[in-house]
Amino acid sequence: LEVPFVVLGLAALGLSSGPVQADMVSGAVLTNTCFSCHGADGKSAGHMPAIAGKSEKFITQKLMAFKKDKGNPTIMNRIAKGFSDAEIAAIAKYYAKK
Repeated sequence: LEVPFVVLGLAALGLSSGPVQADMVSGAVLTNTCFSCHGADGKSAGHMPAIAGKSEKFITQKLMAFKKDKGNPTIMNRIAKGFSDAEIAAIAKYYAKK
């Protein structure tokens, strides 16, 4: 009778820590798409805009606008469509902390 409770407890513990770990990793992993144009850690040295240190709100709004084909079409429209809203939020959070 005690074994099922231990198993359930361990399963619940494993489930509760998963999303936190995924959230911590996902921003860094998801931004691998960005560095070739926006530079390492979003600090562009070229013609593309630097995105490091911009607010989460700004980055989220820009990516959501690209995703919805608002504004001037760029390659960003196609890239942004590949991310879920949650992934866009993780990317915005990651770059806002840089």
